[in-house]
Amino acid sequence: MKFFSQSYSYDDPWPIVTLAFFLRYPNPYASHVLSCDVVSRSVTPSGSLMTTRLILKRGAMPRWFPKGIVSRAESWVVEETEVDPVGRTVRCITRNLDHVKVMQVEETVVFRSAPEGKTLQHTEARVRSGFGWGLTRRIENHGLNKFKANLQRSREGVSLVVQLLRQSRLHPMTLGGSEDAPMSVRLPVQPTVTEHNASTATDPHGEALTAIPRPQNSWSRIKAWLRPPPRSD
Repeated sequence: MKFFSQSYSYDDPWPIVTLAFFLRYPNPYASHVLSCDVVSRSVTPSGSLMTTRLILKRGAMPRWFPKGIVSRAESWVVEETEVDPVGRTVRCITRNLDHVKVMQVEETVVFRSAPEGKTLQHTEARVRSGFGWGLTRRIENHGLNKFKANLQRSREGVSLVVQLLRQSRLHPMTLGGSEDAPMSVRLPVQPTVTEHNASTATDPHGEALTAIPRPQNSWSRIKAWLRPPPRSD
């Protein structure tokens, strides 16, 4: 088994970073993520939010790996997250559900509120292989090196969503019923439609009739996902 541990500090407060972590898919740094679906969500008696998500990722085996052992280059990953709004802690555990004999990667990420409005992220990973054939150590080394390479891209994806949240026009949304509750976060107000994501039809007199959405790229999909639904009032 190979083990990896690393800590990282965000300059943004815990509510924004953890919100960005949940909204990190899709982003341009995670093109290998094909889908992300919520399987279950519940609240514990102590007030923690428990979420289980199922993620489908695209991958590839190294050239030196025996051909025909792995039939497809996709893997299902389960993500189990606990959000403690009182202690301001998020603990997330992910692990792959298939190809586990070839290699299983279990990742634990913890976000904690830090002094001066910062957020501390601590990441641990365990890489195991039971493949044998004299390739166990080589597979584990490959998995660990790949995890290290992808970790920076993962943080860049979260940082990108954090940046979008900071740059957007914001309004408060509180998960505790008051603006002073510990889990108070801010979401972007729906921006004005621009020529980058919509076109406007006009009548013969030049009056605008309706907005016609244009096809979205990865960047616009992120911004669209972050928009809250329009308010009825």
